[in-house]
Amino acid sequence: MTLKFHHIHLKAKDPDKTAAWYQAAFGFTVTDRGVRAGGDTFVNCKTADGLTVTISGEKQGETLPKGNSGVRFGLEHFAVHTEDFEGELAKLKSHGAKFLGEPVTLPNGVRFQFIEAPDDVRIEVMYFPKG
Repeated sequence: MTLKFHHIHLKAKDPDKTAAWYQAAFGFTVTDRGVRAGGDTFVNCKTADGLTVTISGEKQGETLPKGNSGVRFGLEHFAVHTEDFEGELAKLKSHGAKFLGEPVTLPNGVRFQFIEAPDDVRIEVMYFPKG
């Protein structure tokens, strides 16, 4: 049996605010929102290419530790790619994304930049040259 990637789940202090950021920055669409029995707000979003990204908050009585957008063990980052590298970086900066280091250009023309999104999420923005 083949496994298929199902979703990414992000934890946020304010799931609605975080979902709004991803809507503005990456064009996510909120597909549903609710509050689960444990008291946590649960916002499901879709990316432009159909991947589900779930954003939820703390459950009642739960206090989560601060996130970490640095290099670490476990899930270190997720990556997105764009045809307009400079334009996308400018848009993300205008939405308050923090750049983690300088953009990198590899000898084959591939470019990438790590950013810190809300709730200390590390994202790699990539560009792949055509040809």
